[in-house]
Amino acid sequence: MLSISRQALQRLPLYLNYLKSLPPGTVNISATAIAQALGQGDVQVRKDLAAVSDRGRPKVGYDTHGLIRDIEEFLGYDNVDTAVIVGAGNLGRALLCYDGFSTYGLDIVAAFDADYTRQGVLENGKQIFPVSRLGELCERMKVKIGIITVPAAAAQKVCDTMIEAGVLAVWNFSPVRLTVPAGVLVQDENMAVSLAVLSQHLAEKLRESEEDAV
Repeated sequence: MLSISRQALQRLPLYLNYLKSLPPGTVNISATAIAQALGQGDVQVRKDLAAVSDRGRPKVGYDTHGLIRDIEEFLGYDNVDTAVIVGAGNLGRALLCYDGFSTYGLDIVAAFDADYTRQGVLENGKQIFPVSRLGELCERMKVKIGIITVPAAAAQKVCDTMIEAGVLAVWNFSPVRLTVPAGVLVQDENMAVSLAVLSQHLAEKLRESEEDAV
């Protein structure tokens, strides 16, 4: 199988969701059909799939269920990874309550917060602990993924504690650039940037409408 780029990696869940939405009787599927359904380039989809599966056959396509298994295995969805959330505010609790993560092999086992009024509370069956216990429980539960939803001022300290306890990947929702050692992955989710893109797109469309109306 071929190496895969970060952009291709981000497309794989789109292919997977589409494959899972197909009627149960869909035995085979071609890269061309997937490309047309998702508005992607045919060559791009073919290359992406070749990087994770060798099931493609000329004039036949891919065995649908086999391709689903190959993508899930490549993405690690067949292995459940444990994660914790630090920051049990509105966003943290919303993530804690989202049951759909299990589809992607993610099990959020606990949350942590510095606010004593939130500590000891059960949210979606998961307990919220004092943030002072973060390192101890991450080590004990062998947690490898940390989710950060704390204010910017506290994010780096939380990140450092996670890494010292063995966390290897950080999903960062805080509006700050984290410093991590080599070998640790940080995935930033910057809502301000996403909102700026949406707002700019909307502004352009509104200007176009106004110009057309003149």
